[in-house]
Amino acid sequence: MPDIKTLAGCPQILVADDQADVLDALRLLLQPEGFRTEMVRSPAAVLEALSKREFDLLLMDLNYARDTTSGREGLDLLSQVRTVDEQLPVVVMTGWGTMEVAIEALRHGVRDFIQKPWDNDRVVAMVRALTDARRGERHATARHTRELDQARDIQRHLLPPELPSRPGWDLAAVCEAAASVGGDTYDVIALDDRWLALCVGDVAGKGIPAALLAANLQAAVRSAVGDGRMPADVCARVNRTLCPTLPDDRFVSFFFAILDTRDGTFHYCNAGHNPPVLVHSDGRNEVLAEGGTVLGICLDSRYAERTVRMASGDTLVLYTDGITEACDATGDEFGERRLTGIIIAAAGAGDAGHVRDCVLEAVRTFSAGRHDDDQTLMVVCRR
Repeated sequence: MPDIKTLAGCPQILVADDQADVLDALRLLLQPEGFRTEMVRSPAAVLEALSKREFDLLLMDLNYARDTTSGREGLDLLSQVRTVDEQLPVVVMTGWGTMEVAIEALRHGVRDFIQKPWDNDRVVAMVRALTDARRGERHATARHTRELDQARDIQRHLLPPELPSRPGWDLAAVCEAAASVGGDTYDVIALDDRWLALCVGDVAGKGIPAALLAANLQAAVRSAVGDGRMPADVCARVNRTLCPTLPDDRFVSFFFAILDTRDGTFHYCNAGHNPPVLVHSDGRNEVLAEGGTVLGICLDSRYAERTVRMASGDTLVLYTDGITEACDATGDEFGERRLTGIIIAAAGAGDAGHVRDCVLEAVRTFSAGRHDDDQTLMVVCRR
């Protein structure tokens, strides 16, 4: 008999049948072949065992009530098992008199069935094939999870660890991916003691492909601003960098600006991005839409820029469409008007972090916590 250390690495089989002789026979068949078995005699015991630990295979009878051969208890149990572990391979055992039930069980997602009395070699071969596949899938899932965790950490470290501080200014930002990683990105670059470069980008798509392109976008931006170029020129240069590398079904919406922290002059270019909202201290607001088309579509796209001025008490909010396109239970979107109202209400009551948190909380409440798209916010306040 294998020792406990060996058993820990064995495939784990849960066997369910209300007949003790069947359980004994399967234990004697499977354990010498290197399988670790747990034997139970009722549907309730099956669910209890599954709640306590993970198995590689469930081998179960369909009939538990001695006065019937309908198999209904077994079919009901299959549905309950799927709520606990929808990927668990299941093999059902049945006699010749209940073949129709076995066929119905196959429609419920079982992998195979065993006829009683069974062929020992066929049972061992079937169990080995299914448990090997299950353990392989589990290993692949664990590896994929580790890779996603690593990708998430890498993407998090690509964002600014902290935002630059300038007298009279307050900045706050957040980037929340819908999945482990996403296609949103933001950056704040200190060009010198006076000028800050700010940008927000949104790559079409989600997941790792979008995250890779977002990293490429961030690198292209940092390269383009190295010589202190103005926003329209930066957008054109980044566009020329991205066009040869983006697949045909991908593009990037992008907003880039440089801020003079001495007098509040704000030069910007909007490349097809959601227009940021500038709320003035007197309650007026405007959207910053001047620029051009999205990046990555046309190599020769031209971009324009505009200059505005942020006075004391003004608040600027940059965001991605995951904010305004968040939906409630009826499918209605959060929208630009609701966003602007939240910004106006929050801007006079706190700093940039307060505005950011108020917007995020309003979006979460509106969408009941659903997070279908990446959500990014950057708030700039002039005190």
